[in-house]
Amino acid sequence: MHRLLLAELNAAGEPDWSRACVDAAHVRAKRGGATTGPSPVDRRKTGSKHHLITDGGGIPLNVITTAANVHDVTQTLTPVDGIPPVAGRIGHPRKRPDALLGDKGYDSKPNRHELRRRGILPVISRKGQPDMRGLGKLRYVVEQTFALLHQFKRLAVRWERRLELHDAFVSVGCSLICWRRLKKSLPS
Repeated sequence: MHRLLLAELNAAGEPDWSRACVDAAHVRAKRGGATTGPSPVDRRKTGSKHHLITDGGGIPLNVITTAANVHDVTQTLTPVDGIPPVAGRIGHPRKRPDALLGDKGYDSKPNRHELRRRGILPVISRKGQPDMRGLGKLRYVVEQTFALLHQFKRLAVRWERRLELHDAFVSVGCSLICWRRLKKSLPS
């Protein structure tokens, strides 16, 4: 469903492929289960992490779930490679953004090299240096999408022990966000 809605949005000219934003957010896992771990930000309570990649306008392209103690830098390429081919326009389906924006948690020479090899310009703040000016104004969309995604009570706290069930709920949440965006873009 999420892939079909992305194609509809692409046909309407919605996705901004000039840049994509990546970030991660922690969710508590009350019952444990697969891909949970001790959270470094929540007093080592069991949790999971959602790694989200959005287009430049905040449309969710891909979300993966990992244990809470998995570092962001290890998951830089996985969400990018997981973007489905988005049809809806003439030509080949789009699968890669032009640039990837990330915070210092994604800073790594091998990741920068791999992104460039895939034809994606890495715009990632470097550790030990001041933040890039204006990067926060472009990256706020991923935080905004996280806020929309975690408004769904089933996603704000993970209750499912099985990863497949949780990922299904995440996909439904992304689909609802895309559906709402599509309703706004269609003429009345």
